[in-house]
Amino acid sequence: MKMESKIGFDNEKYLKMQSEHIRQRIAQFGDKLYLEFGGKLFDDYHASRVLPGFKPDSKLQMLLQLKDEAEIVIVINAGDIEKNKVRGDLGITYDVDVIRLFNVFTRIGLYVSSVVLTRYEESPAVAAFQNRLESLGVKVYHHFSIKGYPSNINHIISEEGYGKNDYIETSRRLVVITAPGPGSGKMATCLSQLYHEHERGVNAGYAKFETFPIWNLPLRHPVNIAYEAATADLNDVNMIDPFHLEAYGKTTVNYNRDVEIFPVLNAMFEKILGESPYKSPTDMGVNMAGNCIIDDEAVCKAAKDEIIRRYYVGMCDYRKGQISEDEVMKLELLMKQANVTVDDRKVVSAALEREKETGAPAAAMELPDGTILTGKTSNLLGAVSALLLNALKYFGGIPDDVLLMSPHVIEPIQNLKVKHLGNNNPRIHTDETLLALSICANTDENAKKAMEQIEKLRGCEVHSTVILSPVDERIFKRLGINLTCEPKYQA
Repeated sequence: MKMESKIGFDNEKYLKMQSEHIRQRIAQFGDKLYLEFGGKLFDDYHASRVLPGFKPDSKLQMLLQLKDEAEIVIVINAGDIEKNKVRGDLGITYDVDVIRLFNVFTRIGLYVSSVVLTRYEESPAVAAFQNRLESLGVKVYHHFSIKGYPSNINHIISEEGYGKNDYIETSRRLVVITAPGPGSGKMATCLSQLYHEHERGVNAGYAKFETFPIWNLPLRHPVNIAYEAATADLNDVNMIDPFHLEAYGKTTVNYNRDVEIFPVLNAMFEKILGESPYKSPTDMGVNMAGNCIIDDEAVCKAAKDEIIRRYYVGMCDYRKGQISEDEVMKLELLMKQANVTVDDRKVVSAALEREKETGAPAAAMELPDGTILTGKTSNLLGAVSALLLNALKYFGGIPDDVLLMSPHVIEPIQNLKVKHLGNNNPRIHTDETLLALSICANTDENAKKAMEQIEKLRGCEVHSTVILSPVDERIFKRLGINLTCEPKYQA
């Protein structure tokens, strides 16, 4: 009997509670609230993995409940345009992602009022990007690097500091500041606007919406440890908010960058507004996710699973030369803190055992009902391609000995790859396997039935005994399968 993954998070409660809390924060300041959105505004798959029941587009759905009151400003560091900085999760550059964000928000009815180029310096790449935005009808503003930022407060909050930045024209009470990734200048944009609004006699405030770490969970809760694992490259460290503890006698969790910058922010608020509205970094936040966890056991298990996955991703990135040994050591430490080992990921031992039996790369998949399937390397298929077909057969109730694709379909693909496209490996990748299966589905009932099962792959766990090609990794991501690999290449 099929067992669904346990739900640990009440998404409907979250949407309602979060939008109400933001409305309360708008009312606190009167005229306008600048809300810095940290993390991903949509496609938040990390949150959906560690909080089972959280929908990847929950924050977007919450904003849609406020869409008549809200407008969005997207910020991007001009230096990231010049350097062609890439979003690791999507494999696209930050400037392309700004266009993507603009199109997505506009399509679903959210108002994007402008784009801000922060740390602006003239260059052909930046000028071309601005021209592209303006051709789409998007207003573009420039914010500049400020000497002595963030410590020289008197200079920053002056005509020579924030005063030199363009004033962003906004028309609604809630202004959401978002970006394609960290380091884009979201907080600086919010503070610059507070300065300009105050100069114009407008009562404006600032708040921060970031899902992780969850401030009202314990410091070493697996969900908060999983956040540290996800941001190992940023070197974020969760910590008790000392300002909140001193002000209220209550223990809350924040992370090092916000705690370190808070005295500076506090002084800026006092200089701009006359007094600071906040006594701690936790006060600045509006995140209600911790109040919507309904099954802590389910959430803890999901977060521990994510920590192990992040460890494997880190090990593979280290093998590829993309991260330092320090990051790997940090991930190992987080595994110890969460009291987990690689043995807790069942597909790892199953894949390694299959590799030992066959003497070639193998892969294993855990289904929602706990069933473990494996795939082996053959002359026609790579191990993960075979595994996908085995899983589709299982879900469709198709016998193991049934061929879903004739060798007559696969061999021409191999011929094209080796003879004409310069590939050394004739085995077909997962994308080629699914395309071949979809072709066979036109004439074969079993292939058609297998194609109808693809959605059931979402949320399954897979481990490969070798690092996969970028093509295979992308396919697994698009299918919603949680993939890990041993940190070694196929010989």
